[in-house]
Amino acid sequence: MPRVLLIETDRQLAKNLQSYLELNDFIVDIHSDIQNAIMSTDTQCPDVIILDLILAGRSGIEFLYELRSYPEWQSVPVIATGHISQDELSHYGSAFEQLNVSAYLPKHSAFDRLAGEIRKLLQPAKV
Repeated sequence: MPRVLLIETDRQLAKNLQSYLELNDFIVDIHSDIQNAIMSTDTQCPDVIILDLILAGRSGIEFLYELRSYPEWQSVPVIATGHISQDELSHYGSAFEQLNVSAYLPKHSAFDRLAGEIRKLLQPAKV
């Protein structure tokens, strides 16, 4: 089963997402603390990372800059989530491209589209 690293500060939302993803045959590792999430990637390789853009103490973008600084983590697909407006989202555009963010899902639509988005990212590339 594919492994998902979920970085989310809202504990109830994280538990709900975990339950939903586990029902869709994913193994989910939840972290609310960035440093623990980074240490987790060293011991258990995630197939996909779901990242809240607004985290306690640091932003999700800061986490991605640190994560992408390690060559072994440069190609792990990342789905960013958050409660940000279209205007705010446009400010993230260049950072998303530079940090190889695969998708952005607003939190209110995450449940509806998340499992499908993960499966799409994990499909082998068509040659």
